[in-house]
Amino acid sequence: MVMHRNLGPFDTTAIGHGEMPLTIENNRGHDIGIETLHASLDAGCRHIDTAWAYYTPGEEEQTGEKLTREALESWDGPRDEVTVATKIGLRREWGPNGEPLWPRDGKPEHLIAYGKQSAQALGVDAIDLLYLHRHDPEVPYNESIEALRQLVDEGVAKYAGVSNASIEQIDIARDILGDRLIAVQNQYSPIHLDTQDTLDYCARLGLAFVCWSPLGGYRHPYDESKFDPFREVAAAHGVSYQQVVLAWELAKGDHMFVIPGAHRPETILDSLKAGDLELTEEELAKLG
Repeated sequence: MVMHRNLGPFDTTAIGHGEMPLTIENNRGHDIGIETLHASLDAGCRHIDTAWAYYTPGEEEQTGEKLTREALESWDGPRDEVTVATKIGLRREWGPNGEPLWPRDGKPEHLIAYGKQSAQALGVDAIDLLYLHRHDPEVPYNESIEALRQLVDEGVAKYAGVSNASIEQIDIARDILGDRLIAVQNQYSPIHLDTQDTLDYCARLGLAFVCWSPLGGYRHPYDESKFDPFREVAAAHGVSYQQVVLAWELAKGDHMFVIPGAHRPETILDSLKAGDLELTEEELAKLG
């Protein structure tokens, strides 16, 4: 059984499924996407994370949310057990040199429209967990959070979260949302440790910390040597180093959740085994 934890009021899996790779550029197509989501659900995953902005620039918008809906509607398991989170406030476009971009849009009236579009794309009356994806520097943060509160007040979303947020922004969100703020989704991994302050802050506040790109991500180059200690521990256990990374992150506290992405079923099935991996105190000390 995949490890369960409490994400606010939701009893869900500590290892979720980050849907993004299935619908942004370089994905492996619709059928593989459905197959991959079904594989993780069949294996016991009960937490799917997607976003309004998970689509290939220039193509149909919200394909990630629509794929998530299709996968859940065509799955023969207990849909009511699955927590679905999505995010609003980003769009997609191509840059002048053909590079994929993520323009920000935190205008309150736009966020309210995006939130309602997300609920429609997901086929739900109320989204389980709705995040502000990232701060738009052209809009005061509190104004974007007020829009998130309106979406919760109107029943478009049950609970709210903030993503890519600083401690100061978490405090602003808490002041506006109160106990309807249940999660902070920030990047964290062996190569991205500068969000440790928000991880620790969430523990003190009793907020879930949902870790995106927990395995380092795949879109940007990074120092592979950072994973050498994890490979050594993995060899001793006879598992993948990715499982060790996820187990190390989950050991950071009961408020920790990870949402690894996957291009194919085999990858997410391997990640879901990380909850069964017990690392010793010595191993955790070695990993940092």
